Amino acid sequence: MKRILGFDGWFRQARRALTVAAAVTALAGATIAVADVATPAVLHLGALQYGTVHWELEHLQRRGLDRANGFELRVRLLADLPASRLALASGSVDGAVGDLLWAQARHEAGSTYAYLPFSSQIGDLLVPLASDIQGLADLRGKRIGVAGGPDGQGWLLLQQAARAQGLDLTDAAEVQFAAPPLLEQALRRGQLDAVLTFWQFAARMQAAGGVRSALRVESLLGELGLEGDVPVLGYLFPRDWAVRNANLLARFARAVRTAKHELATDPAAWAALRPLMRTDSEALFDALRAGYLAGTPAPLDAARIANLQRFLRLTGADPSRLLPAEAFVREQP
Repeated sequence: MKRILGFDGWFRQARRALTVAAAVTALAGATIAVADVATPAVLHLGALQYGTVHWELEHLQRRGLDRANGFELRVRLLADLPASRLALASGSVDGAVGDLLWAQARHEAGSTYAYLPFSSQIGDLLVPLASDIQGLADLRGKRIGVAGGPDGQGWLLLQQAARAQGLDLTDAAEVQFAAPPLLEQALRRGQLDAVLTFWQFAARMQAAGGVRSALRVESLLGELGLEGDVPVLGYLFPRDWAVRNANLLARFARAVRTAKHELATDPAAWAALRPLMRTDSEALFDALRAGYLAGTPAPLDAARIANLQRFLRLTGADPSRLLPAEAFVREQP
């Protein structure tokens, strides 16, 4: 508890700022007016060069939603997830998107992050078209490739759901961990029977043909007692930075909500993002757009925060050291 002394009061202040911010901006059909700020604060965010976060932030900048909310967004493109985590931990960026389990692990290690939900998308279990695998029970004795490593949230959820059916995948299946492109090659060569991978890689693999989804990881959440969408990815900001920049964080949250609303309601907004999406077919473009939109989380409230904390307990977090409710940034729709 000593690690978060003073954090609760700051988050109550941030909630009030976010509520006021939402009251003065109508998301649907709003006319964007540049905020009357002589020298807007600068927000430095890290984003994977080919990730979905880049799409969202590119739209935010293109539409001037940062300036409209009184700050200037500068994006630093990063090569991979380790580089993103290093940039965040070292302070070379103010924030970056990370997964909820990593935020929990850092909290347990003494470094608490403010968490603003980004997406509830996790991934798919893919199999060849002719495979007899239809669900978890069919994975016994199979060769499974897993993206994200042994502590990835998709893999942890898959194991938890299998255990609920009396199946221990670590004993009953042969498991290999690797990067998504390597796993795809192994599946197509017949060296693996199934691949658990991130949703955007799953969309690309299915668009290329020859594979199908045996199950979506998100579908397991209800079976495990979790309600609604679970935003397992979020914008992370170090505690000390968040305390000093409560108003800036509120402005950013408002800009992000507006960007998500525009991307959900204006198909033309996606034309400018298509070069970042690396799509060579309409089917893949449509699948990636639909996948991003499907992951859009609802604003947090007390019940949804409690649901996220249940997710953390379910995936092995220490119940006595859970990421506190005050670390989850609320904002109004």
